[in-house]
Amino acid sequence: MRTAGLTMNDVWAHRVLREPGVETHRLEGVTAQLGVMVESLDLKHRGKEMNYRPYLHLTGELRSVTPARVLPFGISQVTYSPGRGEKVDAFYEFDDQQLVVLASKGYFASGFAVPEQVTGIEWELPATADMLVLAPSGAQTDGDIPVVFTQIHGIGGLEIDLESSGYDLAVYFADHSKDGVPRAEAVVDARGLKARSDAVNLLFSEDELGLDIEVKQVVGAPASAAAPVADGISTRLRQIEAEIAAEREQYRTERASTQGTTENLYRERVAAALQTAEEQNVDLLEPVTQERESRRRAAKPAPGLEERKRRVAQHAAGLDFGEDGERGLGS
Repeated sequence: MRTAGLTMNDVWAHRVLREPGVETHRLEGVTAQLGVMVESLDLKHRGKEMNYRPYLHLTGELRSVTPARVLPFGISQVTYSPGRGEKVDAFYEFDDQQLVVLASKGYFASGFAVPEQVTGIEWELPATADMLVLAPSGAQTDGDIPVVFTQIHGIGGLEIDLESSGYDLAVYFADHSKDGVPRAEAVVDARGLKARSDAVNLLFSEDELGLDIEVKQVVGAPASAAAPVADGISTRLRQIEAEIAAEREQYRTERASTQGTTENLYRERVAAALQTAEEQNVDLLEPVTQERESRRRAAKPAPGLEERKRRVAQHAAGLDFGEDGERGLGS
């Protein structure tokens, strides 16, 4: 049986738990498959400590939760209407062999981009969830169905890869290795690229990709021919560093504007208070600074060296020294 679901942070979940005499079934750490409508897919990179290793950032909306085993009252799937599901963020890590495939498809070329055909469709992603099932009331009359509240573990940062998800996303990238002319793109299954068997098979073999020929060409190339390749890699690395810096700045900005994060608390409660105190100090110090400036301008300038010499000579002329060497007052 399929039924509509609610999130665990919904106000009704707390009311149900406080309601006396209500039959509930709480399940924790349930293995499930999430149905996620993918909205965007971005190619990003790790930091310098991980050699700028590429990964994919996936964002979408939760549409369904299918537990590995049937829930109480025969519930096999929990669904969400468009616009009612939670936001999902997932991070797809490439393994070493997939990185070789990406490099063979011109990963360091300027035109390399994420395939568009993998967005706008529903993916199935592995996850674990906590579920609260509210039993039907009374004698389970017609139309009275159980209510399910769900909470997905790490829904804002799901870690997936080829082994856990069954998706080999490297094969869907277009080939930009030869003058930017893309190779024929693979047809994407409308169900969401999900593997139908236990073993995941690559759509293209190494012979079809021509990896052996390309490796020999790179190894056997003279130094003069390899120099432009090195320059292109250096340029690409600088571009990656700039993209990472922009991603970090965007991340800090998003965190600062998100309610409940430490960055947001600091901006709202600490930084704002510091700025107010700073402005108050400026307002208090401004009159004092103006008064000091007025006194400085009103004070007479200090006499120069020539003026001091003239005053000393004038004072000495007014004194008279007698023959006995004693000093007397001048006339």
